Amino acid sequence: MTVLDIIEKRYSVRGYEDRSVEDEKLQQVLKAAQLAPTGVNSQAFKIYVIDTKKHEQKLREVYDNDWFVEAPIVLAVVSKANDAWTRPWDLENLNEIDATIVMDHMILTATELGLGTCYIGAFHERPLIELLDLSEEYHPVLLTPLGYPDAKPRETTRKSIEELVEYI
Repeated sequence: MTVLDIIEKRYSVRGYEDRSVEDEKLQQVLKAAQLAPTGVNSQAFKIYVIDTKKHEQKLREVYDNDWFVEAPIVLAVVSKANDAWTRPWDLENLNEIDATIVMDHMILTATELGLGTCYIGAFHERPLIELLDLSEEYHPVLLTPLGYPDAKPRETTRKSIEELVEYI
């Protein structure tokens, strides 16, 4: 499979089998995160691997959808802004961009391995901070369930390339 094949195959999975993710596959997903590019290779992020069965109640406070806790694992990417690269000319800190790239690498690797994910940014931050016992220097950025899909892709439309791209 080419990278474009994997990208075309990926969809937001909103239903998961009651089946564990093999540690070998989880480690490949986490390796993809480790290899993700970050500003000046700062790697100012952490990934939390959350067992949904152990933490179902708290995860429902974070994001209350049944399919979210159907997956055996939820991955959380948190950033540490103080350690991330900041552009010196406009002071733009890249921590959230870096964390998003990390999540994308994990999602695409999971897809290649036959696993499902769903990129989630609309979560309640406070219960997640409590669950992960985060210090103030860490900021939750994104979540995804990780497991074997038990739901078909929803019908979606995409803008045309002509609508999205300008050549100058």
